[in-house]
Amino acid sequence: MTYRAPVSDIVFTMRHVAGLDRALEDGLYPDLSADLAQTILEEAGRFANDVIAPLNREGDKHGATLKDGVVTTAPGWKQAYKAWTEAGWNALPGPVEYGGQGLPTLLNSACVEMWNAASMAFGIGPVLTMGAIEALIKHGSEDLKGRYLEKLVSGEWTATMNLTEPQAGSDLAALRTRAEPVGDGTYKITGQKIFITYGEHDLTDNIVHLVLARLPDAPAGTRGISLFLVPKFLPDGTRNDVRCHSIEHKLGIHASPTCTMIFGDGGGAVGWLVGEENRGLNCMFTMMNNARLAVGLQGVAIAERAYQQALGYANERRQGRAAMGAVEGMSPIVAHPDVQRNLLTMKALTAAARAICYMTAEALDRAHLETDEAGRRKAHERASLLTPVAKAFSTDVGMEVASLGVQVHGGMGFIEETGAAQHLRDARIAPIYEGTNGIQAIDLVTRKLPLSGGATVQAQIAAMRAVVARLLKESTPAFGATAPRLRDAVESLDRATSHLLKAASSNAPAEALAGATPYLRLFALAQGGAALAQGALVASALMAGGDGDPAHPARIALCRFFAENIAVGAKGLEETVMGGAGFLQDANLALAS
Repeated sequence: MTYRAPVSDIVFTMRHVAGLDRALEDGLYPDLSADLAQTILEEAGRFANDVIAPLNREGDKHGATLKDGVVTTAPGWKQAYKAWTEAGWNALPGPVEYGGQGLPTLLNSACVEMWNAASMAFGIGPVLTMGAIEALIKHGSEDLKGRYLEKLVSGEWTATMNLTEPQAGSDLAALRTRAEPVGDGTYKITGQKIFITYGEHDLTDNIVHLVLARLPDAPAGTRGISLFLVPKFLPDGTRNDVRCHSIEHKLGIHASPTCTMIFGDGGGAVGWLVGEENRGLNCMFTMMNNARLAVGLQGVAIAERAYQQALGYANERRQGRAAMGAVEGMSPIVAHPDVQRNLLTMKALTAAARAICYMTAEALDRAHLETDEAGRRKAHERASLLTPVAKAFSTDVGMEVASLGVQVHGGMGFIEETGAAQHLRDARIAPIYEGTNGIQAIDLVTRKLPLSGGATVQAQIAAMRAVVARLLKESTPAFGATAPRLRDAVESLDRATSHLLKAASSNAPAEALAGATPYLRLFALAQGGAALAQGALVASALMAGGDGDPAHPARIALCRFFAENIAVGAKGLEETVMGGAGFLQDANLALAS
């Protein structure tokens, strides 16, 4: 089944849940209107549907190939990328002074979802270029900006992020790549990097590598890491001393070349310092934080794609009896209660993850665009709090929904020709790259909960409570037990949050680390439920005002399903978090048996 971008759901979530309408009223986006945003997203949806999505299956079967140091992308890839950049999609969020359109992160996030739903292997490449643009804008010299930003913004050139080495995965303190100052403002880079997405390809004439490396006198650990810009081709047109040694044979996203890169075979690749010496990790985090939201959007995207395919199959596949009480005979399996439960779970999780990602994007916009410093700081902390949740929960959802999609297909889901298996294979990388989801959970409980002494997370919980209060006051019978179930979830989150903040203040790291992953899931269930409830309340009000959009009652029904069937897991997660590190006492004993 082909992909159709769910533009109406995306626009509704942006406007009424993530805060686009509020941001427009506040003057945050002076060059944007709700109508213009819808028009842009409709065009993006058409491009995703008509140009990228048809290449997804072929890209999976063909993959990328390496021969004599040259990586060739899948058939149709180069033409699609050229059409994509010529249409201006790469430049959408870029700074106007370098040829970009200067449009909001929130709007671009919706587009990123669509590119990745159409083909996750296609959509991941531009994510890294956009992250590199952010890093150069914030940390690059004027010379580097003038030389590289315009071509990166247009998409004429792409960029990569070179962190990982064979002995240094998440532990960047162990990296060994070296940078030797030459004396003319350049550095000689030598070393090996692995798992480099689009490290080599045939889509563009030049590739700009951002590389973490150590100077000769650098301090040990992460305090001694610097960031360097190392282009494939130097400004004078000569080839730099960097090459692709191999590409990985992977479980999924076959059409995305994942490269092992060698710097300095011939004495050292020429690089330029980005930011200050020994402060490279700060610069790279500018790129990584944007990439983490984008990977969260990949989770939303693959979940949406898997849901659409499963729903289409369930409507077509006829088998057995219809729903309980119906006449005997063959019926579409979409009428069977267990299949309905699977499909509703897929749709509800996808909608909750989309809402959290878009809320994160809106907070990032406010962090850049608010006019007063206090407003920018609050928005920055809110975005910082939500980012690990958006990345980890959404990519977990991508996996869960893709797996349910295979289940809805039954035996045919295990057969490659249906395409359901590809979604599951493609989804599996997202909880791993750009910081594993375990690392996201650790980041959340150790670095993000204590922001402003816990005030940031408490403000977020208060906003969830406000939505529940509106539900308790305004909800109709169609909401069922939505209000009390979400109230319970938010209260579970509040108690678990207080427990972890107390553990942090008591210097009990094991307590926080042991409960980090279930806490992140708990946070996401409460936040996702509150977001769906916000949308359902808006839908109810629009219906009361005479709006006959059939999507409105569906939004209320989906919110109710989430509250009554998914958010109820919050209590068990709370108990797991509050149980703390007790299981660690016997962990070695249990694992050794």
